[in-house]
Amino acid sequence: MEISDLQDLYLDELRDCLHAENQLIKALPKMAKKASNPDLQQAFQTHLEETKGHVERLNQIFENMGQKPRAKTCPGMQGIIEEGKEMMEEAETDEVMDAALIASAQRAEHYEIAAYGTLRTYAKLLGDDQAARLLQQTLDEEGKTDKLLTKLAESGINVEAAEAQSDA
Repeated sequence: MEISDLQDLYLDELRDCLHAENQLIKALPKMAKKASNPDLQQAFQTHLEETKGHVERLNQIFENMGQKPRAKTCPGMQGIIEEGKEMMEEAETDEVMDAALIASAQRAEHYEIAAYGTLRTYAKLLGDDQAARLLQQTLDEEGKTDKLLTKLAESGINVEAAEAQSDA
């Protein structure tokens, strides 16, 4: 697809986000299964449901634009997920696994926050206030998830990982 103006760029980025979200729908259940901390497991389950809603919002935006919701491969999210898989294979204790899962999830969240912030700005510039509201809603959820992961990490999971290492 040639990108000759902001509208083309916006559509291309929407397709990239659709692929990223679909990748996360596959990855989040695996992450929840690997987590030993019940609060972390629940956070992943909750975010899985939110992520399905993000896909629905993207599909609605495509429909409102008269476009088919066609994903474009998102190498950025592929790399983040692959890096997370490697960390999960290398973690030797449940505590370190949970800390690694949070680190991987936050990388994904920050990637999405950047993408959705950009998309929301494009939608506003292109005069699509409805899409801007939908994208802001997703952006707010991504930020809330990031804050929850930080809270889980700082309130115990990272401390437990540090203690597990010192006990070894």
